[in-house]
Amino acid sequence: MVEHLTKQTFLDKVFNYEQNKEWKFEGNLPCIIDFYADWCGPCKMVAPILEDLAVEYDGKINIYKINTEAEEELAGAFGIRSIPSMLFVPMNEQPQMSVGALPKDSLIKAIGDVLLKDQNN
Repeated sequence: MVEHLTKQTFLDKVFNYEQNKEWKFEGNLPCIIDFYADWCGPCKMVAPILEDLAVEYDGKINIYKINTEAEEELAGAFGIRSIPSMLFVPMNEQPQMSVGALPKDSLIKAIGDVLLKDQNN
């Protein structure tokens, strides 16, 4: 299931940027964070794909959504200027940002290449 994050749940589950200057992932599973807005057409196209992927990859990755209008500080902390923007967060490496609506096959490839690559070896 896709989970909507607030600033507080982001600090708890992803990265506490108020305490850490260097990236330190707080999660127990790799994740995708979808920065979106309710009025954004491409965001609406990606939403059902992310819902499907949340079911397909349940227990392997987490999928989070952040409403950039409600959580302006989080959007600013990551320099979000265009939506949708997705942050791919592997367990032990730096996160990678992707801007724009990605089709399902591209998301699956990114999940395999970025988030689950350690498990594929």
